[in-house]
Amino acid sequence: MSQDTIESILQEKRLFQPPAEFSQKAHIKSLEEYQALYDKAKADPEAFWAKLADRELDWFQKWDTVLDWQPPFAKWFVNGKINISYNCLDRHLTTWRKNKAALIWEGEPGDSRTLTYAQLHREVCQMANVIKQLGVQKGDRVGIYMPMIPEAAIAMLACARIGAVHSVVFGGFSAEALHDRLNDGKAKLLITADGGFRKDTAVGLKTQVDKALANNAVPTVANVLVVERTKQKIHMEPGRDHWWHDLQKGVSANCPAEPMDSEDMLFILYTSGSTGKPKGVVHTTGGYNLYTHMTTKWIFDLQDTDVYWCTADVGWITGHSYIVYGPLSNGATTLMYEGAPRNSNPGCFWDVIEKYGVTVFYTAPTAIRTFMKMGEHFPKARDLSSLRLLGTVGEPINPEAWMWYYRIIGNSNCPIVDTWWQTETGGIMITALPGAIPTKPGSATLPFPGIVVDVVDQDGEPVTNESGGYLVVKHPWPGMMRTLYNDPERFRRTYWEYLRPKNGEFVYFAGDGAHKDKDGYFWVMGRVDDVINVAGHRLGTMEVESALVSHPAVAEAAVVGKPDEIKGEEIVAFVTLENTQQPSDELAKELKQHVVKEIGAIARPGEIRFTEALPKTRSGKIMRRLLRSLAAGQEVTGDTSTLEDRAVLDKLRGGA
Repeated sequence: MSQDTIESILQEKRLFQPPAEFSQKAHIKSLEEYQALYDKAKADPEAFWAKLADRELDWFQKWDTVLDWQPPFAKWFVNGKINISYNCLDRHLTTWRKNKAALIWEGEPGDSRTLTYAQLHREVCQMANVIKQLGVQKGDRVGIYMPMIPEAAIAMLACARIGAVHSVVFGGFSAEALHDRLNDGKAKLLITADGGFRKDTAVGLKTQVDKALANNAVPTVANVLVVERTKQKIHMEPGRDHWWHDLQKGVSANCPAEPMDSEDMLFILYTSGSTGKPKGVVHTTGGYNLYTHMTTKWIFDLQDTDVYWCTADVGWITGHSYIVYGPLSNGATTLMYEGAPRNSNPGCFWDVIEKYGVTVFYTAPTAIRTFMKMGEHFPKARDLSSLRLLGTVGEPINPEAWMWYYRIIGNSNCPIVDTWWQTETGGIMITALPGAIPTKPGSATLPFPGIVVDVVDQDGEPVTNESGGYLVVKHPWPGMMRTLYNDPERFRRTYWEYLRPKNGEFVYFAGDGAHKDKDGYFWVMGRVDDVINVAGHRLGTMEVESALVSHPAVAEAAVVGKPDEIKGEEIVAFVTLENTQQPSDELAKELKQHVVKEIGAIARPGEIRFTEALPKTRSGKIMRRLLRSLAAGQEVTGDTSTLEDRAVLDKLRGGA
């Protein structure tokens, strides 16, 4: 983000108060109430979280210790026994919610399904029993590679029910990416589907599974459970592959939830880093359950009459926390949609809102910018009057998109919760509470109660308001990641030792830059490390570079992000070729497709720039700062004294 952009954002003077009618009915009703709650949590965080854990969740056995903090490793609600599947399902069956819609699902071709809490409980118990029959025990890892269908959520809840650790892999990832994640987690079972629908096309998933598992490439996977969705013709490996609908027949719907230790592993979710290997983020049971429950309840101001829709995919943390676990723990009606806005149906999101009377809508700035480009006549042709609250997630939102969202979708009447958080944080960290906190277009506003955040300089010391720096969290919270799977040293080094203040305290560094304005509002400015945010999805530059270099024509590659008005950032790859290779449009297309094969379509470079050499320091480090400026068409500024060969930069300028 350029300095001009930062300065224009920080001059934002528009302030939107929560509507009085909204505040009167909200869980948190005023700025004074928020401030009192925040101060109380900061003064005694353990008492704050303990009270909420006792009041909001059902425990089989209460904890001995609220927090065991051995920096940078935390344990919450030590020796407490709990099950998140029980909290999402069983406890609602003894109330009027038993016959309430738990999950509304809309398929892309227009098919739909609604599951009550009683029906969802039955399906989850049956899948849990099938999983057990396939040899999965407590602590085993289960891969889930699914389209956006109810069975994706059912599989997650079934794993949690019996104490198996799920590892969901986004259905858009390639066979190679799936293979790497299954191998790293040593998955015993993989749950998938024949395929799913995406932009009017039946996309194969089982074919990717077969490639990932070919030649015993993932030796720990003994069984594959396949859900029929598209009815594509697929190969079923005898003895390994099983149809879900066959195994479901006659299976008992009685499967008591396994009492889990609060710190038992709930799931592993792989996220991109600035080095090539994706990081297996580990979340545990009790603290994650509480944090997703409370953030969902207060930030989305959930009421019993709400129809809540988060448009994310369950393959990402947003889908975990705010499609499945957070809403269901609260007894809400959560909506899943298989489709996406597409040329054949550019108004599909508005159709879904109108059809189901959606009241709370949570989507990404990328989607909002796409809607803006399509034109406001699409939403204006639908009845969106059911909406009472809007949210954004995945990346900072520019004020223009915020205002369009507010005026056109919310009819200038819906508060907007602009949320900042990460896979690693488990849940939302900075946001407006919609009945309490006035909002500014583009600002995430203030931290959630119990979250102590700050902006610091490179020495870890706090900066003054209206100054920029690094975004850090200064106290543990229940939803925080516990470690990186099988790599605690990388966890320590990446998140806790990058910025250490002079007093030696451990602070969590988010990898994002931020500013605080004169009112103490937080403005998140995006990544400061080598991670690109494409349409809200974080991709490590090293991952894409490694994919490019694995092509026989490529000698070296450097990848940077280029500002894009729709996706936020677009991938630009600077590539040097092996001596025998010549640049061509055909080779550029081939390299783009190669990245898709290695990682998935979300990582496809928007542009390949061939170059004879890359700008490097005398110690051999690629100067990506210069490449970012060149990719964006900006003047290269700043210190270039460490550049080894000035001619490289001049040639790149000439070809830019």
